[in-house]
Amino acid sequence: MAKWLQSGRRRDICVLLAAADDGELRGQRLKSRLESHYDDRIEPKSFYGSLSALEDAGFVEKRTAGIHDVYALTDAGERRVTRHYEWMRERLETSD
Repeated sequence: MAKWLQSGRRRDICVLLAAADDGELRGQRLKSRLESHYDDRIEPKSFYGSLSALEDAGFVEKRTAGIHDVYALTDAGERRVTRHYEWMRERLETSD
């Protein structure tokens, strides 16, 4: 398993970005969706640290739109999400 997948938060951030209508989300919107999923507040420092780690690994890219940071998956990030989805689907299909 790739190291980035060892963090559930990083994995979930990538899934949310993959599912975004236009393929990208503002940082605060992404954080809100993640908090909704977890039903818990996430410290901004921790959240943006996860995003930074994904950027450093080349799975997420950031651009600035006005005063907002906007995040999207890179091609490498999309491939990792797809591979993880396929792995989960195979596990679930073979379990009885």
